[in-house]
Amino acid sequence: MTVMEELIQQAADSGAEVIERRFKSERIKGLYCDGIIAVSDRLETSAEEVSILAEEIGHHLTASGDILDQSRAGNRKQEQRGRMWAYDRLIGLSGIVRAYRRGCRNRYEMAEELGVTEELLAEALERYRQKYGICTRYEGCVIFWEPLGVMEVR
Repeated sequence: MTVMEELIQQAADSGAEVIERRFKSERIKGLYCDGIIAVSDRLETSAEEVSILAEEIGHHLTASGDILDQSRAGNRKQEQRGRMWAYDRLIGLSGIVRAYRRGCRNRYEMAEELGVTEELLAEALERYRQKYGICTRYEGCVIFWEPLGVMEVR
């Protein structure tokens, strides 16, 4: 099963329906409202589709009410929770270590290996840096955020 198929199944299992839609604005890539996840039919890569769908599932699972008005602090917080869910589902510390162990040495290679957009990976790495500080230990490795690097420790 592909990651996209897994995400669609996860959405269905949690009570959400996923549909493709042509939005009037090309800037809109995905939206979530009342159990419906709409993903733009103009997305160009599977990495983009997976990245957008995961974030919208994150909103389905973590948000309540209309959070479109990002001038409100509570809405921004809910937006971040949905994004963090996507980061952890698609990347996580385990994905970073796995990509390193498979030979990935930069963000481009890591995004390719994980099947996500470079933009989503960059956002996730920044959020992990904010959460963990300069570095964190995971599965016998130390992950450094700036510059990105993984070091095996014994």
